Amino acid sequence: MQICGHVFTPSILGRIRERLSVGADLSRSALSRELCRWLNWRGANGRLQEVRARKALLELDRRGLIELPPPHRLPPQQRDDAPLEPWQGPRFSGTLAELGGVELVAVTGEELSLLWRRMMATHHPQGAGPLCGAQRRYLIHSPQMGWLGGLAFSGSAWHLRERDRWIGWSPQARRANLSRVVANSRFLLLPSIQVPHLGSHVLALASRQVVADWTRDYGQAPVLLETFVDETQFAGTVYRAANWQRLGQTSGRGRQDRGAGVSKAVYALPLTPNWRSVLCQEPKPELRIPEPLDPEAIPTGGGSWAAQEFGTLALPDGRLRTRLIRLAEAFFAQPTATLSSALQGDAGQTKAAYRFFKNPQVTLQTLLQPHYQNTLARITAHPWVLVAQDTTSLNYAAHPATSGLGPINTRADGALGLKLHDSLALTPEGVPLGLVDIQLWARDAEAMGQARQRKQRPIEEKESLRWLTSFRRTAEFQRLCPQTRLVNIADRESDLYELFQEATRDPQGPHLLIRANRTTQRQVEIDEGIAPLWDYLPAQPLIGRQLIQIPSRGGRKARLAELALRLAPIRLQPPKRLQAEPIDLWAIHAIESCPPEEGDAVEWLLLTTVPTQTLEEASERLGWYAARWNIEVYHRTLKSGCRIEDRRLGDADSLASCLAIDLVVAWRILYLTKLGREAPDLPCSVCFEVDEWKALYCYTDKTPVPPESPPPLGDAMRRVAKLGGFLGRKGDGHPGATTLWRGLDKLYYLTEGFRIFHPSVPGGP
Repeated sequence: MQICGHVFTPSILGRIRERLSVGADLSRSALSRELCRWLNWRGANGRLQEVRARKALLELDRRGLIELPPPHRLPPQQRDDAPLEPWQGPRFSGTLAELGGVELVAVTGEELSLLWRRMMATHHPQGAGPLCGAQRRYLIHSPQMGWLGGLAFSGSAWHLRERDRWIGWSPQARRANLSRVVANSRFLLLPSIQVPHLGSHVLALASRQVVADWTRDYGQAPVLLETFVDETQFAGTVYRAANWQRLGQTSGRGRQDRGAGVSKAVYALPLTPNWRSVLCQEPKPELRIPEPLDPEAIPTGGGSWAAQEFGTLALPDGRLRTRLIRLAEAFFAQPTATLSSALQGDAGQTKAAYRFFKNPQVTLQTLLQPHYQNTLARITAHPWVLVAQDTTSLNYAAHPATSGLGPINTRADGALGLKLHDSLALTPEGVPLGLVDIQLWARDAEAMGQARQRKQRPIEEKESLRWLTSFRRTAEFQRLCPQTRLVNIADRESDLYELFQEATRDPQGPHLLIRANRTTQRQVEIDEGIAPLWDYLPAQPLIGRQLIQIPSRGGRKARLAELALRLAPIRLQPPKRLQAEPIDLWAIHAIESCPPEEGDAVEWLLLTTVPTQTLEEASERLGWYAARWNIEVYHRTLKSGCRIEDRRLGDADSLASCLAIDLVVAWRILYLTKLGREAPDLPCSVCFEVDEWKALYCYTDKTPVPPESPPPLGDAMRRVAKLGGFLGRKGDGHPGATTLWRGLDKLYYLTEGFRIFHPSVPGGP
């Protein structure tokens, strides 16, 4: 669960409970400090986040997950403090020039603090406080007249409709960047001081002073100030004179939302030219290996695959996580069904699903974050993992009313949709472990036809950057699992010199294996000078032959091809447009010895950062590249099995949120397909609920009595595939993803019928 921006795992909760059980004299403040040290919970200035930790502990106590000791001191609102003595300041009426210099004095020490509180208690409508969160207090001083008033700056409002609309940030960006917004929570000029323009002058001084002081004290520079004006008492003239902007009215609910209050005007002052881009910057989710889920923390479906895959979703409202788990299970139960059909035609559930996808907190990357964490955990169980990246188009031309789409083919074609670039982690045997990276975008129609100028533009301005972005994401995973070696694999479109530069920058980073593109006309350094790569490699001596299974594609039939192998270390030359150094790589050339008469010979030229010096190593690299085909199978599963191009959700953002679920469902279908082949002797209960495998065997064996124990996974997968049309003849090999997703559709209805006639069998969530 996530509280105050931090994830509290079962092990952290256990550690807190253990500390409370042995610390009889432990205070809440001391426990807060210890919690900060355990979690390395520090602010941008390196200080312990004691206040946030204390709030988190109070919330855990409120939920009944821990039991805090009684407070040693009462909260400020419950203390019986003696009232502050009234304070009267000097009297002055004149011009700003006559007043002389004005300065802001930071409130430090008990004497100045008492003066500030007496002044506010006497003259300010809101009194002296308490102030919320981080804060800075100032006294306004004139060397000629003495104390003229005071100001205070503190934490901003958590949620403010008019401000948030004006900024335009997402809920995720608001939570991440709210600390860059500071509230002017008190501003007082003594009523005995009558000086025109003094207020705007002081506000100008304060806006500069608070930036320096806040940055020093809290490690983050404010980019926006906000304040509230009760227009039943004040006109806000001083703020407007100081260039603050009036944004609108509050709803009057108050900071703690404790009931109706006075509606106030909202004012704001940007402090930097780029304030909006700073505040709207989306946070980068923390990547970490997840701990086992606490069943008490999962609101529904604690034992289901969807709860395990999405159960750690970090959203403030737990109901969103519950909805996500239910949708994922419904999508997986009937992969080819429409949204309303997957939800059994339930109008209420369907409407709730549409609201879910429209929710601004529900984004593609937010929903995928727990899946990324689980992918990382699965990766750590293997010594070598391949990360295949590829691009595909999602065609929504059949839904032209959908907003936010872009062209996906040629200008003449006119097809609209989204571009998807994904990275899929695989074992060397081809078992998919999960997604590592997803990039989704709509092309700009205005930019169509600029391909001729692409060579003149830096890679940061081109779609080709997606290959580097995916590799950098793979590098993030590599840093978190140093015992596993990751190899990023891509096809000919990724043949970019900048990608080789990225891959060789960090010796501890992931390796790279790509197929060279003949059209790039790569050059290599040889003893005699420079030679074309595609001339140099085929001229190397033959080191052996290797059999590779070539899958069917288009009109090409699947076949077993024998490839002749050659390899050589090379020094790749940079293109003339780049001022760069040559890069040392290994190159493997493979060409089909006896190609079929009706087709072209298979010819691959692979470039890799993985040392490759023997026939065995070259054959292994060849097998790695052949495993890249699984990402294309994944795309077919996504489009044909999950039918993502049939989704009707009105806008691209909602489609993206729905796509997050379909991406994980498609991965699971492919995972089950491969796991049934690679680990057929596992009990089928690792992938199917009890009522699912019992319904499957009762139906396929034509008996009302199910097996007493879970049958092998391989046999169960073949039976599901037969429901989807797999014939299972001697020469048919293993079932594929297509027959599996069709079979899962039928298994859903078999399971529902089985539950009706066997009510004692526990159902799914």
